[in-house]
Amino acid sequence: MSLHYWFMFPVSIAVATVAMASGVEGATFFAPIFLLGLGLPPEVAIGTGLITEVFGFASGVFAYVRKKLIDYRLAGVLLMVTVPAGIFGSWVSARVPGPMLKAILGLGLMGVAVTFLRVKHDPETVAAVDRAIADEARVVGAATLIRAADGQEFRYTVCNRGEGAFISGVGALFMGMISTGLGEMNGYFLLQRCRVPSPVAVATGVLVVAVTALAAASGHLVRFVDVGGPTLDTVTQIVVFTVPGVILGGQLGPLVAQRMPQKTLEIVLGVMFISVGLLLIATVLL
Repeated sequence: MSLHYWFMFPVSIAVATVAMASGVEGATFFAPIFLLGLGLPPEVAIGTGLITEVFGFASGVFAYVRKKLIDYRLAGVLLMVTVPAGIFGSWVSARVPGPMLKAILGLGLMGVAVTFLRVKHDPETVAAVDRAIADEARVVGAATLIRAADGQEFRYTVCNRGEGAFISGVGALFMGMISTGLGEMNGYFLLQRCRVPSPVAVATGVLVVAVTALAAASGHLVRFVDVGGPTLDTVTQIVVFTVPGVILGGQLGPLVAQRMPQKTLEIVLGVMFISVGLLLIATVLL
C-alpha cells in the first residue's frame, strides 16, 4: 500500500469533525481539497469526495436508526426521486468539460455559503418552527406519528410533498454532478416547507443523503474502475486514508458542536465557502 497520501488521514478527521458539527456534506469540503490541494481532475475529485462521504454518513444513519427518528415513508418518497437524479448527475459529471465543472462547483459552494449566511438555523428559530408544527397537529390532526426510542412522540402532516421531492431531486442532481447540494436543501425544506419536526427532519435527511450519495458514488466508482490505470490507483490510495478518517471524525463532530456556537461556525464556513468558490472560478477564468 502506498503511503503517498498519508496526510489525508488527519485532514479527513478534521473535515469530518467540522462537517458533522455544521451539518454540511463532507464532500463539500473534500472536492475543493482534492481539486486545489491535490490537483486532481474535477470529475475525479468530485467522485472521490462522494465515495469518502458515503462512509462518513453510514455511522450517522446507524445512530438515527437506533433512535427511531427516521420517517421511512417520507424517505422512500424522496429516494424515488433523488437516487435516479444522483446517478444521472454522476453521468453528467463525466461529460461536462473540466473547467466548466470546476466553475459549477465554485458557484455551488457560493450557494451553500448563502444558505449559511442568510437562512436562520439558530436553535430559537428551529424551536419556534417545531412548536408551530406541534400546534398545527393538535388543531387539524396529524397523518404521521413517529415514536422515538426515548419515548418522545412527533405528530405532523407532511406538507408540500411534491415540492419537497422536486427540491430534493435538484439537490441530488447537483450532488452527483459536483458532490454538494442535497443535504443543504433537505435540511431547510423538510423543516420549513414540508413541516417535519426538526429531529425527524434531520434523521430522515441523513438517510436520504446517505443512500443518494451511495448511488451517485457508485456511478463515479464504476467509471473509475472502467478507466482503471493511474486514475483508479490514485482514488484507491486516497480513500484508504480518508475513509477511516471520516469514521473517526464523525464521532468527534457532535462534541465540537456542543462547544462551539453554531452561528459562529456558520459564519466562518460561509466566508470560507465564498472564498473557495471565488478561487475555483478564478482558476477557470484566469
